[in-house]
Amino acid sequence: MKNKASIVVIGGGITGVSIAYNLAKAGVKDIVLLERKYLAYGATGRCGAGVRQQWGTKQNCILARESVKIFENIKDELNIDIDIEFKQKGYLLLAFTEKEWNQFQKNVQLQNSLGINSKLLTPDEAKNIVPFLNTDNLLGAAYYEKDGHANPFLTTIAYAKAAENLGVEINKGVEVLDILVKNGRIKGVYTNHGFIETEKVVNAAGGWSQNIGKMVGIDLPVYSERHEILATEPVNEILGPMVMSFSYNIYCQQTPHGSFIMGYGPKERTTSLRSSWQFLESMAQKVTRLLPPTKNLRVVRQWAGYYNMSPDHQPIVSKCEEIEGFYLAIGFSGHGFMLAPAVGILMKDIILEKKLSWDVVLDIGRFKRNEIIKEPSVV
Repeated sequence: MKNKASIVVIGGGITGVSIAYNLAKAGVKDIVLLERKYLAYGATGRCGAGVRQQWGTKQNCILARESVKIFENIKDELNIDIDIEFKQKGYLLLAFTEKEWNQFQKNVQLQNSLGINSKLLTPDEAKNIVPFLNTDNLLGAAYYEKDGHANPFLTTIAYAKAAENLGVEINKGVEVLDILVKNGRIKGVYTNHGFIETEKVVNAAGGWSQNIGKMVGIDLPVYSERHEILATEPVNEILGPMVMSFSYNIYCQQTPHGSFIMGYGPKERTTSLRSSWQFLESMAQKVTRLLPPTKNLRVVRQWAGYYNMSPDHQPIVSKCEEIEGFYLAIGFSGHGFMLAPAVGILMKDIILEKKLSWDVVLDIGRFKRNEIIKEPSVV
């Protein structure tokens, strides 16, 4: 491991490796990435793997739109021959309440204005897309065929290999113990494998990002919620799009390998990453009511992971005003995987003090300025 770096990126999830790659692509040398376990150990490897552009705020729509462009051309972008299993069979979002249906109408108008050609559907039109969908009490739906799914492990590996090809040093099994700050400036990082002298640190530690913030004396406005997911045995393809409802609190999709992945947001603030029988029971009741044929599927495993939540459910991609050389890519609120390709570019712009590639406001100062527009479409 190097003892000196131009930039240290903390976190080996998709966000960390995307940032490292984009910085190296821009010509930055001596980048070191630190991961205390293995790549995609945290939220990336525990996510539902969905990639959607149907959001309710301009920032999230733009980042998702630009990320999908990269997902669609990932081999050319990274110059890596790895199939990330990106499929675009759509997201079908279901509205069961008047509030949700009214929000969908606003969302689709926003999305269409940004070049995302989503559309509103009647219950019958939704059933044409998913014939076995239970449409009882369904008011309507929103759909975009270019949303989809990618393999989070393969995507992370692809970015990591591309970063290494450009000279990034990736260290797995290296835990950050403390960060040295003098006179309000970053000076280095203490790890269980020694000290790294540096003047720039990127906090991309996901569920552990608040702990990293405390190392520089900053109380970051994020917290971690435990969410659970289960996977079933693989079966022949019967479900094309991701099926999701915010009011019913569920998402479910079938992967390219045939397994169903499904989850919902119990919204528990806890440090535990253990799964529970209560989730299994509740999830089974939810999904079999909405998608009745799933009652015949056998569950093969379940797991838990963190949503690192921000106050407005939008990411914080920003420099830290209090500490010079400290940067933040945190608070993704459950959608970090799908936004990571664009976030890597945005953080590169911020660190190199370039004009932002897109007109988005994701700096941490927005909370003090009271410029908060809460993302309404999070499950």
